[in-house]
Amino acid sequence: MVATVIGFGGRAPSKVLELLSQAVSSEKVSGVKCVRSQSIPNALLRPPFRTFCAGNNAALNDLIVYCLPTSVSEYLSFNSEANEVRSAILSSDAVVAVFDAKCDDFVGGTVQDVISALSNEDAKKEMLASAAIQALSSLDMMASTQISGPKKQADTVIVVGSGGREHALAVALARSPIVGKVICCPGNGGTAVEGGKITNAEGVNGKQDNDTVIELTKRVRANMVVVGPEQPLVDGIVDAMKVACPDVRVFGPSKAGAELEASKAFTKDFLQQYGIPTARFRTFTKAEEAIAYVESLDENDRQVVKASGLAAGKGVLIPTSKAETIAAVKEIMSDKSFGSAGDTCVIESFMTGPEASCLAFCDGKTAILMPAAQDHKRALDNDQGLNTGGMGAYAPAPVVTPSMHKEVEAMCIKTVQKMAERGTPYVGVLYAGIMCTPNGPSMLEYNCRFGDPETQVVLPLLETDLYEIFTACCDGALDSIDIRFKENTCAATVVCAASGYPESYPKGMEITGIKEANDVKGVKVYHAGTSLDGNSVTRCSGGRVLAVTGLGSSFKGALDASYNAIRHLDFVGSNNESLMHYRTDIAKGVLNKKLRIGVLGSTRGTALLPVIEACASGALHAEITAVVSNKKDAQILDKGRALGATVTTKFIPSKGLSRAQYDAECSAALVEAGAEFIILVGYMRILSKQFCEFWSGRCINVHPSLLPKHAGGMDLAVHQAAIDAGDEESGCSIHHVTEEVDGGPVIVQKSVKIEKGETAESLKAKVQPLEGKAFVEALQKYCGKTVISYADAGVSIDAGNQLVEIIKPACKSTRRAGCDADLGGFGGLFDLAAAGYNSDDTILIGATDGVGTKLRIAQATKKHDFVGIDLVAMCVNDLIVAGGEPLFFLDYYATGSLDVNEAAAVVRGIAEGCRQSGCGLIGGETAEMPSMYSPGDYDLAGFSVGAVHRDRILPNGVAPGNVLLGLSSSGIHSNGFSLVRKLIEKEGLTYDSPCPWDSNCESIGDSLLTPTKIYVKACLPLLKKQLLTGMSHITGGGLLENLPRSLPKGIVAEITGHPELPPVFKWMQQVSGLDDHEILRTFNNGVGMVLIVKSDKVAEAKEILKDAGEVVYDLGVLVEGEGEQVIMKHNLQ
Repeated sequence: MVATVIGFGGRAPSKVLELLSQAVSSEKVSGVKCVRSQSIPNALLRPPFRTFCAGNNAALNDLIVYCLPTSVSEYLSFNSEANEVRSAILSSDAVVAVFDAKCDDFVGGTVQDVISALSNEDAKKEMLASAAIQALSSLDMMASTQISGPKKQADTVIVVGSGGREHALAVALARSPIVGKVICCPGNGGTAVEGGKITNAEGVNGKQDNDTVIELTKRVRANMVVVGPEQPLVDGIVDAMKVACPDVRVFGPSKAGAELEASKAFTKDFLQQYGIPTARFRTFTKAEEAIAYVESLDENDRQVVKASGLAAGKGVLIPTSKAETIAAVKEIMSDKSFGSAGDTCVIESFMTGPEASCLAFCDGKTAILMPAAQDHKRALDNDQGLNTGGMGAYAPAPVVTPSMHKEVEAMCIKTVQKMAERGTPYVGVLYAGIMCTPNGPSMLEYNCRFGDPETQVVLPLLETDLYEIFTACCDGALDSIDIRFKENTCAATVVCAASGYPESYPKGMEITGIKEANDVKGVKVYHAGTSLDGNSVTRCSGGRVLAVTGLGSSFKGALDASYNAIRHLDFVGSNNESLMHYRTDIAKGVLNKKLRIGVLGSTRGTALLPVIEACASGALHAEITAVVSNKKDAQILDKGRALGATVTTKFIPSKGLSRAQYDAECSAALVEAGAEFIILVGYMRILSKQFCEFWSGRCINVHPSLLPKHAGGMDLAVHQAAIDAGDEESGCSIHHVTEEVDGGPVIVQKSVKIEKGETAESLKAKVQPLEGKAFVEALQKYCGKTVISYADAGVSIDAGNQLVEIIKPACKSTRRAGCDADLGGFGGLFDLAAAGYNSDDTILIGATDGVGTKLRIAQATKKHDFVGIDLVAMCVNDLIVAGGEPLFFLDYYATGSLDVNEAAAVVRGIAEGCRQSGCGLIGGETAEMPSMYSPGDYDLAGFSVGAVHRDRILPNGVAPGNVLLGLSSSGIHSNGFSLVRKLIEKEGLTYDSPCPWDSNCESIGDSLLTPTKIYVKACLPLLKKQLLTGMSHITGGGLLENLPRSLPKGIVAEITGHPELPPVFKWMQQVSGLDDHEILRTFNNGVGMVLIVKSDKVAEAKEILKDAGEVVYDLGVLVEGEGEQVIMKHNLQ
């Protein structure tokens, strides 16, 4: 016989547990099957019931224990269960016991009456059946009224806000059969077209202030207002509503309650006052006092610095050194980077461990915790890039074990109770930001509202009617409702953002593929930054645009659904380019999470040490979460305690308990610690059949012989048996635990030779060291990933493809005669004939270069738009010195982690350089190499090919009397930056500092990033007219090193007219102390290109150059001479 328990959800009433425990122990039923009753199995394991569930695959029969729905909504949603129960009463021999949660008792009988009915007392069975039918009939009448009766409830709910969180709230509320309308104020493009019960408010003009919400509430006669964002709560919307609309329920805390988010200083004091675990902290209102406190700390005492007030989620700085901590204090308190939010500053100790988002429903008296979620704050894969509002999330987060869930819920309950004691009852959602430290959960902060994107990932898991939950919260009756979530279901949300987010990003792009994405099974697309244009086209209006949530029976299934849906989506720019960005690694960690090991042991636990060491070193992708023993003084418990406070270490006495009862209590401890896999290390107990079934395939043991030999014995007796049998070898076996002692499948064996004269003790000494190694080898088969992708190595193929699509228009814009400048092939093609070159008299010229350490400045300032121009300039300026015309260009971009927006900015700069030089950008290579480059670093190389007629190669005909003309540079160009960066550091400046040599530049960084001048279009006419005998590109080595490269032996350049040093070079010379000779061989000093002109062509050359907008200097003349080939006739000015 099997007991089937239906509809208890998160409830585990003691009378139901008592009934099931008695039924199993008296053998009235052999097992318990749970349907939508997720709390029953674990509750049954705990004392005093100590009972295993079993029979989950059995048919619905024998004993049915049904929990009456507590609301019409629940009854309507799961009416099939009631029909199944009704059918069982009328057409089977099953005993049906109906439990009424409202009165916490069975309908029509007691626990003992049900036990009697199971003993074939027909009168008891009929009594219970009659009461069950009557209870179901009452629910039928209530349901009928709600479906079609004149008193049908159809409440109107206003959801305040316009983000993805509010869209998710609206969708969840609309599922309630007692909600008639959900009006979003102001809502977004998604809520505008959601349809059904959901609409956007009319006449609010995008506003959500107190007056607007109150006016709307009165106009539509709303029954409830649900407040999404924190700002209206902090502004006192709940308080204002209570005065203006006292009969309307408002879900959200009062202004006093919202202080938990509005002031981090208040929250930290609150946590400390009531003994809720949090980091050590101090609060300050004066910057100098905060700095003095930081200076008093040890150098290794890392801190986190927070603006106390609301700072749009950006007011938390995480420095890595004392100097950075002081800088963070100044940024918040002195520079006012977060405005008045930084008037008070909180400095707290840095905590380590994974973070979790834990949301709780609160009714002013108590709190009920939802499944924990984990979100991804960084903009880019592998947690790189800037912080955002959240790029994705998943739930339930495995990092929060059942026992930790209880701890966090207790913190939230205590918070609600203490707020009530202070006269400020907290109603609404309490968002606890938790750090899962080695010493247990610790409170990072509170938020006074649902999180985003956590809402989009948690609410789809909710099974209970959200409107009824909110009603219970507002009425202070949370304990009257069962809040339950879907069993065996995971959710994953991936945020699609506009390219460039969280920095500057475009708006107005058309969003395509929304319907197709929503049609993917298990997917819901929630809108955030969207709006409808005049033609009802959905367009991007914010940074985080969509949140795509997938559901599945596993995280892999949920993620597959989300990413399959995203493949249909795009944000299409005005040039038909894709402007959508999303992370490709959401929940990657949970897919590769560590195996959680529980340990049962009775002895010293020597074999556990290699497992502990393998977990610590990473050789085993696992962690030990619990060590349980039947011996109070077992040394294995000391090994568990040494692992830290988060590892459950517990002695469980067995006195007075049956084998199955004891095993159930041990299993309860293991389950609550989150253990998934059990190892028996010197465990001196025979396990019950129920334990073996419960942990089937998930429990292994070590036996000190080569099984199947000598099974069944223990310790020295086994070794003696091997010796007595004359075995030539023995060893140890790791095997699965089954009901047959030592009879489960063998996984790993390690062997040793049995020597002549061996004793049981000496053989044990040889075998025992192998046991730990064998455990590690066996466990490796059950943990770790079976598939390692390119993305796991840190390389994103999708990001690379996205980059190509983004840069295609920029590359296409460089088309010229001879090439299409199209991307996507294996090589770029160029047609010389189409460019006007005859292959018989044409020489190809190649030039390659990079940008050097100027890239460090671009990376430090996050300004990447101009270094691409530098790259092209360094190549094509070299190329024209040989007399050639640049034809095409290729680039090489190498990085540790591909930031699509960053790379696209660089390539757009390269395309601009190609346009300026008239060459086609026909291809390139993007190399993502995590092991070669640090996060945020990239390097560039460029390759340019040009052509020159065979008889026009330069230098050609350079002779005494030729005139030197200098063309002005745009600045430092791309050489000498190792020295430049050193000088900036020497002067105590940063790239954000005001520019000391140019008051028109906002910062030093802006000035230094001025792109290298490209001289191609100015000089090509001179080359075609054959006015030049030579040219010199002034790069690294300056004038003194580069000009001689174009001069034949016996020719000397006399520099008589070097221009005055531009301000940037004067400053560099001043702070460096370099003399004229050294600075002339370091920088270009204002002259970026030198032209060697025939003396009779100087006037014509100058005219052409000036028409091209060039500043031309009469630099000097060539003369005969030996020795140094560049002679300065005057000092630099």
